[in-house]
Amino acid sequence: MDREQLLGKRVVVIGGGWSDEREISLSSATECQAALREAGFQSVDLLDLAAHDFVARLVAGSYDVAFVALHGVYGEDGCVQGLLEVLHIPYTFSGVAASAVASEKQLAKAVFQDAGIPVPEGVDLPGDEPLSEKAADALVERLGLPLFVKPAANGSSYGITRVTERGQLADAARLAAGAGGRVLVESCVEGTEITVPVLGNGEEAHALPIVEIVTGSEFYDLKVKYEPSAMHHVIPARLEPGVYKRSQELAVRAHRALGCRGCSRSDFIVRADGTPVILETNTIPGMTAESLLPDSARHGGIEFPELCTRFVEYALEGAERRG
Repeated sequence: MDREQLLGKRVVVIGGGWSDEREISLSSATECQAALREAGFQSVDLLDLAAHDFVARLVAGSYDVAFVALHGVYGEDGCVQGLLEVLHIPYTFSGVAASAVASEKQLAKAVFQDAGIPVPEGVDLPGDEPLSEKAADALVERLGLPLFVKPAANGSSYGITRVTERGQLADAARLAAGAGGRVLVESCVEGTEITVPVLGNGEEAHALPIVEIVTGSEFYDLKVKYEPSAMHHVIPARLEPGVYKRSQELAVRAHRALGCRGCSRSDFIVRADGTPVILETNTIPGMTAESLLPDSARHGGIEFPELCTRFVEYALEGAERRG
């Protein structure tokens, strides 16, 4: 498809929704809409998933492609993707299955392990019952301290606690359950925190420059994530060349193993011995000026309007290939 045809497509950017990440999503959606207009798209609307007339307006718009700028439940977990499939509207980023699996951390870990990607040791717990004293003792004995307690399905560090004392476990599990249902307890992997964005579909997927995350905090929490990127992003990451290459290879492998499309962003801790351990893969990374993937792309020579244009191209290419 030539550029003139592409820019003539009617695009709807979908943001908002009902998740904890609603405001972040609206920021991403607004910036993506502006970037697509700057790139030259003639028709770019923005719809809030939570609007009472969302579906009616989506159907009435006769859109050629949907740009999904949603995070968290209903947006990143396969729900809105299923709706778009039913309506036969091509959309950016991953499909129903990849979105659903990536959003469920324990399922994603099983996919990563099967693909030969190192993961932290962890335990998946039901979120509908309090953590007993006996269970807390068993977790500490198995995983040691410190450890992380997090929702099994959520994003942007909502509900995550770094536990340094056994007595903190029950409250941490209760917080995580309230944010996302089931609870994942994982050993704390020490090392250099990095994130590796990947662009493209299938065999054409390739890694962008790696971002090293320097927080000055216990972990990359909500406050740090939405501070100016220059405070916390080191690009390219300060890794040995072999470790850098290996991290990019594993991120591409995770992207393909999950069946991601368009883009993904995988978070790792690189241990002192140079082993990258994957924490999670984000199928719809943040798309604000402070976000990791756009910052990496910019360092790789891709400005934000061009990046958003590529996402639309990937969506249309993928829909065409699937027939």
